[in-house]
Formats: sequence, structure tokens, C-alpha cells
Amino acid sequence: MEKLPVRPTVKTPAQTFIGDVYLTPIYTGSGPSRMIVALVRFTPGSRTNWHSHAVGQTLHVTEGVGLVGTRDGSVLRIHAGETVVCPPDEDHWHGAAADTFMSHLAMLEAKPDGGDPTTWLEPVTAEQYERANLR
Repeated sequence: MEKLPVRPTVKTPAQTFIGDVYLTPIYTGSGPSRMIVALVRFTPGSRTNWHSHAVGQTLHVTEGVGLVGTRDGSVLRIHAGETVVCPPDEDHWHGAAADTFMSHLAMLEAKPDGGDPTTWLEPVTAEQYERANLR
């Protein structure tokens, strides 16, 4: 058994997030575990860029209301207590609704070689985000 220290919260980089988003790393696996878990806090209107994950990603909302969008225009409105599973290699984005904060646990796996499983793509446009908020 091992107790891990609390890791510092960081502001996410502007090249992969729009608006003010903060990430607190919870766990990064080593050895046989490839699990990665972080608490991500989005201010109203903030969001990720489009991106995908090699082994998929699971999002569990802990607070507020958020949005998850895919390339086909589908958008899920997500609420505290709900979980969304994004399949491997699916382009998607997620963030807070326009008028509320949203926090989620982001859970994913590193690549088998330990490499970064996330492929970051272009920003979600203001028009795409505004359309998502109308749903």
C-alpha cells in the first residue's frame, strides 16, 4: 500500500484548452498500471480543443454542467454524477456549459510503451461551442 501526496494544481496550456481550465493530477500509473486520473475544473465557457485518446477516455462529472461533443455534431449535456465513455481514437471535446462551472475526473490509459495517449487537434470554434450550448 502506498499513500500518494497531493500534487499541485496547474493551469492548462492555452494551446490545448480555451478559457481558464485547471488540472490536478491524481494518479499516473507505473509498472503494470497505465492508468492516468486527473481532476479537471472548467470555468464557464471553457473547453478542450478537439482531441482523441489511443485507448479511450472516461469522464465522471463531479460538479456542475458540461458538454461533450463529437465530429458528427452530437453533443451530450452532462451533469454531476454522470459518466461519459469516449471510445478509442474518437475525436471529441469537453468543457463547461456557458453559464456554470464544471469539474470532472478524467480517466485514461497511457500507451503500452508509457507514451502520451492523447492526440491534440485544433480548437473548438466559437460557432461549434455556441451550437452545442443550444442543445
